[in-house]
Amino acid sequence: MLQSATSPPDVAGPHAPVLPEEVRDLLAVSGDDVVVDCTFGAGGHARLLAADLGPGGLYVGIDQDPDVRAHFATFAQSAPCRTRFVRGNFADVLPELREEGLRADAILMDLGLSSMQIDRPERGFSYSRQAPLDMRMDPDRPRSAADLVATASEADLARWMREYGEERYARSIARTIVRRRAQEPIRTTGDLVEVVRSSVPTAALFAGGHPAKRVFQALRIVVNEELELLPGALDDAFALLAPGGRLAVIAFHSLEDRISKRFMRDRVRGCICPPGMPVCGCGRESAAALLTTRAVKPSPDEEDANPRAHSARLRALVRRDGA
Repeated sequence: MLQSATSPPDVAGPHAPVLPEEVRDLLAVSGDDVVVDCTFGAGGHARLLAADLGPGGLYVGIDQDPDVRAHFATFAQSAPCRTRFVRGNFADVLPELREEGLRADAILMDLGLSSMQIDRPERGFSYSRQAPLDMRMDPDRPRSAADLVATASEADLARWMREYGEERYARSIARTIVRRRAQEPIRTTGDLVEVVRSSVPTAALFAGGHPAKRVFQALRIVVNEELELLPGALDDAFALLAPGGRLAVIAFHSLEDRISKRFMRDRVRGCICPPGMPVCGCGRESAAALLTTRAVKPSPDEEDANPRAHSARLRALVRRDGA
């Protein structure tokens, strides 16, 4: 049953950051370092990282959600370092910072959905609360989830749900969406949940979590262009790093983590000449070293305290001097 938009939020804690100590240890900031936080959110990681900076340090917070500015202002009041907030998608902001001549000693990309977005029903991210079907992290984006559901072809809807949500019943759900919207608009989260429930076998309604979870994930990814923008943003983040600078990425589903893993392996890889060549002809040198040989996962204790951390995967690298 969907909760109303006035239902109290069901949260594990006050915007608890994921893998906080692991992020702190891997980024290892100190003194006058420049830290760039690509998804500031409610500032959970920021408070930990800024505590290791001195008065000459700089903490740059980026977020496309206008509501974040108030959280950043609260953080800045007590931060022991200089602070700066930039509103925008990090895919756009990172190259702008580089053009300014900024070089970062540490960059954090937490790709998860902010708790404060999930816990505000009117944002339309939650399948358990009745609200407008929105899902935009930046409310200035031109298309909401309701717009996509109203206009996308059946083939596109099915493909998104299959590829981005790994939804087993993608074709059936897409077919039902097209039939339903021909009769009346699908405007709310409850409308979409009802469509999903009517499209899958009864047994699927009681297995593997909420039946609409994967559909909502797929639409959110498309609305916010999350996977489309990530590869270029990773390139820009690496270009922004100073020699010896560190980059940490927290992904929350397999597609994001795969992109992050491939990017880091590519930066670490050196010679790409075919095996057996007596002398390297490509001249390629490794630009980075991995700080994590495999993805770091939350401990059982963290998962118990914060169930939203369950799917988190953290990877990190350090830029080599001279790269």
